[in-house]
Amino acid sequence: MKNPIGALNKIFDSRIRLGVMSILIVNDSISFNELKQMLELTDGNLASHLNTLEQAQYLKVQKSFIGKKTNTTYIITDLGKQAFKVHLEALEKMIKSL
Repeated sequence: MKNPIGALNKIFDSRIRLGVMSILIVNDSISFNELKQMLELTDGNLASHLNTLEQAQYLKVQKSFIGKKTNTTYIITDLGKQAFKVHLEALEKMIKSL
């Protein structure tokens, strides 16, 4: 019997990273503060998970200024889209096989 979780992406084990990717896949871009509010997280907790996704090259960061305040925006990469779709397909296949 094939391992039912073998095709799942370990990076998406975290519900927070799964949430971030779910939001990014349906939005062109989203700010740090919007993500923080949507997911109801602290700055440090969200930043840590965003860093993991950035290191995997699943999202890219754009920093700009609005007045004197920095505005950090996140955009899903093509690699991130592909990895997330493969993960979702693996979840769907696993669920259907039960």
